Amino acid sequence: MGEKINVQSETILVTGGAGFIGSHLVDALIEKGAKLIVIDNLSSGRKENIHSKAVFYHTDIRSAEIKNIFEKEKPTMVFHLAAQPLVQRAYENPMETLGVNIMGTANILEVCRLQKNLKAVIVVSSDKAYGKSAKLPYTEESSLAGDHPYEVSKTAADLLGRTYYKTYNLPVAITRFGNIFGPRDLNYDRIIPGVFESILRDKELLIRSDGTMIREYIYVKDATAGLIKVTEHIDTIKGEAFNFGSENILSVIEAVQQIEKILNVKIPYKILNTAKNEIPKQYLDWKKAKRMLDWKPEYTFAKGIQESFDWYEAQV
Repeated sequence: MGEKINVQSETILVTGGAGFIGSHLVDALIEKGAKLIVIDNLSSGRKENIHSKAVFYHTDIRSAEIKNIFEKEKPTMVFHLAAQPLVQRAYENPMETLGVNIMGTANILEVCRLQKNLKAVIVVSSDKAYGKSAKLPYTEESSLAGDHPYEVSKTAADLLGRTYYKTYNLPVAITRFGNIFGPRDLNYDRIIPGVFESILRDKELLIRSDGTMIREYIYVKDATAGLIKVTEHIDTIKGEAFNFGSENILSVIEAVQQIEKILNVKIPYKILNTAKNEIPKQYLDWKKAKRMLDWKPEYTFAKGIQESFDWYEAQV
């Protein structure tokens, strides 16, 4: 596979580095000895998530200031995670979501194109970029076919990454994840944080869907380990996309039942069935990441849930 890059000697810029996933990535990279630059507008990220050793810029990814930050800090690697991450909010305000997720991505990639020293640009996408498909699991060759505002924004951002590799030979790799869960996710509309809130605040869990939607759940530390593996192998995998998933393929109701067993609790819930355009089943084939990056998830669902719950419990 060629020599691996050691991130220890790199200056790495993370957009969305104050967010749930981005802040875990920043922590892991700093632990490996890298110098970190964080860009976040704190719309969903939190300042307290930012590692004390990271250099922080409070700005929007669509801003002209991004170019100045790159020129000043001279990153050698970029992880692009900043996004409007909420499906429901995308329905209610599509222009905001399309603006941030598409034009924000275009701005980051264009600034990257103008830099001369970049070794890696990782566009962090999602299984939502695939849209609906009768053929499962999704492979990296599956069509990118989102059909509603949030999914379309992920499809477009994903395609932009490929465009900048194909057109400008920018060293882009794309990552697509299942449903990531773990500490610091304060979006209680998502099923796992919602379950924890129900337990800790003794309230009924409201399930937006009909409860049968099937998703793949991946622990945040497995996701960040996958992202780091991509940078280590970037010399041989430029232009490639990688799925990252797990063995945890569960319906919403099954996820609730498993958490009840893991934490030995009873979770009262109510099916609202109000969600629009929910993708009925989504799960990923991640054999390519296993084969080319030597990556596989290390956390069982039970271990990830217990570690996450301990964090949420400490916040109450």
